[in-house]
Amino acid sequence: MQITDIKFRHVADDGRLKALVSVTFDGVLAVHDIKIIDGHDRLFLAMPARRMPDGRFRDIAHPVGSTLRQLLEEQVLSAYRAAYPQ
Repeated sequence: MQITDIKFRHVADDGRLKALVSVTFDGVLAVHDIKIIDGHDRLFLAMPARRMPDGRFRDIAHPVGSTLRQLLEEQVLSAYRAAYPQ
């Protein structure tokens, strides 16, 4: 599975939320509302989630294994840093 497109839909300079991202895989599957979050020691991705009736959040879509999660994070954050240098 290849990442074929990365689009930044909302970019913020203040606060912990840095951007909302849409990622397309193999030109046929898009995942919207991936968040770039400014964590305590690094930027990281938060997958799209929905609030459940009990108040907890549950991911709507997410990588199943660490290999795809690492690839996704590396490519999205690299594109973000190239488009929005700090």
